[in-house]
Amino acid sequence: MENIKTSKSQNFFRILLGIFMIMAAIGHFTFQRADFQAQVPNWIPLDKDLVVILSGIVEIALGLSMVFLTKYKVQAGIALAVFYVLVFPGNIAQYLNGSNAFGLDTDQARLMRLFFQPVLIFVSLWSSGAIGFFRKIKRGEEAKG
Repeated sequence: MENIKTSKSQNFFRILLGIFMIMAAIGHFTFQRADFQAQVPNWIPLDKDLVVILSGIVEIALGLSMVFLTKYKVQAGIALAVFYVLVFPGNIAQYLNGSNAFGLDTDQARLMRLFFQPVLIFVSLWSSGAIGFFRKIKRGEEAKG
């Protein structure tokens, strides 16, 4: 993939999102472990603590990639967006099961959380330049067709 130019605001949000992911990963391993376990859907056939640890490892890798792997920022942004899609069932499970975690102790608060995930997906794609990359691909295909 070619290197996509990003604005200062995109870089700021990419780094901010990366730091957010690193902090979330630390929470997976320490003080928010029980909260993250509450989000693991019951239908996942693995120990909830194992899922939290594994997802924390992925989060720290993605966070570090968003901050430091600027040459691969598009790939990191796409990977982070895919990760957000993959963990979304956990947010749905928290809402459907009425699990209290992260201070979300009402159905309304848990429902509002569901609408935040698409925002994270968009920010990961926009801030990394992935949206611009997809637009370039589309224009290239249209020129060939």
